[in-house]
Amino acid sequence: MTAAARGSPTERYRRERPPVSRECGEELSRITDDIDDPVVKLRYLQSALHEEGDKSALVQLVPIPPARRAWYRLKGLRALDAVADADEEIAERTLAARKTARRVLVGASAAAMLFVPVLVAIVAWQVNRWRSEPERVASVGSSTEANATAIETTTAPLVVAPRTSLTTPSLAEEAPVNQSPVAEQLAAEDIGIVPSMIWLADRGPDWELYSNGLRIETAYTVKGTPRDYRVQTRDGKLLPTKFDHPMGILFHTSESDLWPLEPGYESEVRKGSEALLRFVKREQAYNYVIDRFGRVYRLVDDDSRANHAGHGVWARGNEVYLDLNSAFLGVSFESRWEGGRTLPITRAQLIAGRNLTHYLRQRFAIAPEMCVTHGLASVSPKRGLIGYHLDWARGFPFKAFGLPDLYAQPLPSVALFGFNYDSEFLRTMGERWPGLVAAEELLASEARERAISLDELRRERQANYRRWRSALPTPTGAEPGLETPASQTANKRG
Repeated sequence: MTAAARGSPTERYRRERPPVSRECGEELSRITDDIDDPVVKLRYLQSALHEEGDKSALVQLVPIPPARRAWYRLKGLRALDAVADADEEIAERTLAARKTARRVLVGASAAAMLFVPVLVAIVAWQVNRWRSEPERVASVGSSTEANATAIETTTAPLVVAPRTSLTTPSLAEEAPVNQSPVAEQLAAEDIGIVPSMIWLADRGPDWELYSNGLRIETAYTVKGTPRDYRVQTRDGKLLPTKFDHPMGILFHTSESDLWPLEPGYESEVRKGSEALLRFVKREQAYNYVIDRFGRVYRLVDDDSRANHAGHGVWARGNEVYLDLNSAFLGVSFESRWEGGRTLPITRAQLIAGRNLTHYLRQRFAIAPEMCVTHGLASVSPKRGLIGYHLDWARGFPFKAFGLPDLYAQPLPSVALFGFNYDSEFLRTMGERWPGLVAAEELLASEARERAISLDELRRERQANYRRWRSALPTPTGAEPGLETPASQTANKRG
C-alpha cells in the first residue's frame, strides 16, 4: 500500500465512515457551542458519532423534520452525559449546553406531537374527498405519445378461467355483443389529419426506432411476392396503371390462443406469442403483428403482399379495390373475435397500433378512408354473403386513430355488388351497423327506380363482381381460389 493510499488517520477515518446527514451535523454542532475545550469537543463528537452508528439511515425515513432533529438531539445529549461524567470540571462547562439542548428537545417534541394529528386529519380529509368524487383515471404520459394521450373510461377487462386457453368452449352467447373491444380507450385525434413528419431515428440488426416512439422488431421479416395490381372504377373500367405499393391498411385480429396477462402465466403468454409469430412468418399471413405488450413485429416486407385478406371489397371515391392482399397492408392485433365481439386489447396495443398507422399513412400517403377493418371488407363470393371473416366487424377505435368512422360508411360490397347476409350473421352480430343499413337502402332505392326486384338486382350486381374479379391479373404465387382465413382457427364468426 502506498503512502498516498494510506493517508493520514483523519483521511482514513473519513474514507471508512460515511458522512452524517446535514441535520445531524447541525444538531451536534449546536450542542457543542458552549464547550470551549477543543479536546473535550473532539472526544464528544467521536462518542456521538460512534453512538449514532448506522441508525442515521433509519432516522432519515421519518417524514417529519422536527421529529428527526429531536432524535439527533436526544442521542447527542446521551453522548454529552457520557463525556461529562468523566470530569467534574467538564460537567460544569457543559451544563449550560445540556440545559439548552434539553429545552430545544422538549420544544421540538411538543411541536412534532402537535403536527402529527394535523397531518393525519389532512390525509383523512383528502381520502374522503377522493371517495366522494366520480372515479376517473388521470392522463398518463408515455414515450410513444409524448405525454399527450389521455385515458378515458375503463371497460370490463378480459376474464379468463385460470390455466385455460381461450380456445376452450365458453358461454360466448351470454356475453354482451356491444361490449367495447378496448381495455382502455384513447382520446380521439383530429379526423383525417395527416401525421406530422415521422423519420427513422435509430436502428439495430433486428429493430427500427422512429421519431414518434414506434419501434418495429424486424428479426422475423421475410420478403414475399411483390405487389403488382390494378384498380377498377365504379363503372367497371380497369385502370391502366399498375401499382407496386400499398394504398390502404386492413386491421385484423390474430385469432390465436390467449392467456391471462397475470403473474404466473409468463411462460404461456410468451410461448403463445412466439408460436403466433412463427405461424405468421411461415404462412406470410400479415405484414405486421402487434402483440399484447404493444411490441410491433414486421413479418412480411412492406413491398410484398401478405395473404391476409382473402376475398374482399373496398372502395374510395371512384376507385374500387378487389385484390386487397396486394393493395392493403395487413396489420393484426394479437386478439380474437369471440361471441360477437373482439376481445379487449391492451392500451399498449392501441398506442402501438396508432403509432404504426401514423407511420404507414405518412410513408405511403394512405388516405384515412383506406384504413379499414377486415370484418367490413370480407366477402364469400361462392355464397354471395358478407362477413366471411368478422374480425373488427364492430368496435375498432377509428376516432382514437384519427380515422373516420367507417362503420357509418355505406358498405361497398353491398351497395356496389349486392352481397347479402344470412341468419347466422345476424345471430352473431345482433344488429346491423349503420353502414350496412345505408348500403341496403341505396340498393333498394335503385331497384325501385329500375322497377325490378331487389333479388334480381343483387344477382346482376354479383355477376358484375365475378366478371370484374376475373378481369384482374392474378399475382404470381397467389391462390386464385383462396377462401381460407389467414388465422389459425376455422371458426370465422366466433
